[in-house]
Amino acid sequence: MRIGINAVGRMKAGPERELADRYLDRFAKAGPPLGLEFAGVAESAESRLGTAAERMREEAARLDAALGAGGLILLDERGKNLASPAFAQLIADHRDRGLRQLTFAIGGPDGHAATLRDQATALISFGAATWPHQMVRVMLGEQLYRAATILSGHPYHRV
Repeated sequence: MRIGINAVGRMKAGPERELADRYLDRFAKAGPPLGLEFAGVAESAESRLGTAAERMREEAARLDAALGAGGLILLDERGKNLASPAFAQLIADHRDRGLRQLTFAIGGPDGHAATLRDQATALISFGAATWPHQMVRVMLGEQLYRAATILSGHPYHRV
C-alpha cells in the first residue's frame, strides 16, 4: 500500500524540515518489507479566500482532486488521540483490507472542511493542543516510522 501525505502549506528549509525528512526517509526504508511504500509529500498553498468556510472549501477541493482511490486519514482536532500501537494497527488494517493508497492530510490554519471529514476513513489527533503545521509534519513522520517498527517487531518502540 502506498502511503502519502497531503499538506496545506509549504515547509521551508530549516530544522523542522530536516527532522521531518529524516523520519520520512526512515519510514521509506522500513516500510517496503511490510507492504508499505512511501509515496511522498504533496504540498498546496493556503487558500487566500475571504472566509474560513471558503478557504476550507477551496483547500478540500484541491485535496479531493489529488486523491486517488483509497483511504483518507485526516489530522483533525476532532479526531481520536491514538497511542502509537493503535496508530500502527490503523495503518495495518487499511493495508490488510487491500487498499492500494492511503493519504494522510494535514489541513490549513482553518482545519478541514466537513465534506472531507465525511469522506475520511479516520480522523486522528496528536493531542488537544494546536500544533504548527511544521511540527505536525515532524510528528506524523515519526509516527509513520514508529508504526513500521512496531509492525516489524523492531525494538525502536518500547512499552
